[in-house]
Amino acid sequence: MKIVILTLFPEMFTPLKSSIVGRAAEEGKFELKIENLRDYTEDKHKKCDDYPFGGGAGMVMMAQPIGSAVEALDPAHAMRRIYLSPKGKTLTQEKVISLAEGEDLLLLCGHYEGVDQRAVDLFIDEEISIGDYVLTGGEIPAMALTDAVVRYLDGVISPSSLVQESFSENLLEYPHYTRPVEYRGLAVPEVLRSGNHAEIDKWRHEQSLLLTKKLRPDLLK
Repeated sequence: MKIVILTLFPEMFTPLKSSIVGRAAEEGKFELKIENLRDYTEDKHKKCDDYPFGGGAGMVMMAQPIGSAVEALDPAHAMRRIYLSPKGKTLTQEKVISLAEGEDLLLLCGHYEGVDQRAVDLFIDEEISIGDYVLTGGEIPAMALTDAVVRYLDGVISPSSLVQESFSENLLEYPHYTRPVEYRGLAVPEVLRSGNHAEIDKWRHEQSLLLTKKLRPDLLK
């Protein structure tokens, strides 16, 4: 299996060179590639984030570097593309085993306030969360998922060791967008460019409800 991780902070993945996962990579049980998204930006200053349309705190990762990285590394869409996000379905042992038995993986690590929603819409197959809490970025979740999956690859751990293992309003966050206004035929919703903050707040709340009903209906119970 090959696991490719897209991140703005490749230095954070040093722990994956250690212990069982590091040894598995050294022995060729799987291939791990850590890709710096700054290597794929078209900005001369290596900029990969911008302010969010509609206002708000923090910055949003731009769609272009993500799209260019995915297309360069997985041009035939032969990999399972996963965005590590608090919005995703919670990672379970059942899901880990399914991923270990499936195709190669491409993992996208968000950071700051998240990523431009168009990058998710155009290039991601699914979103996965490691729990109902927020971290500073997707690097730790990507390491957790990688560690969990690698353990189930052939020859990494004795099969006998894998038997009988343990396993603010309750709404998901609304979609984010940043420049450019149009990307690959998808435009930033007009309401976010209107300057009408009452309408922006209303739209964001509606989107949060829709996303929660779609992705995590258990939060509404």
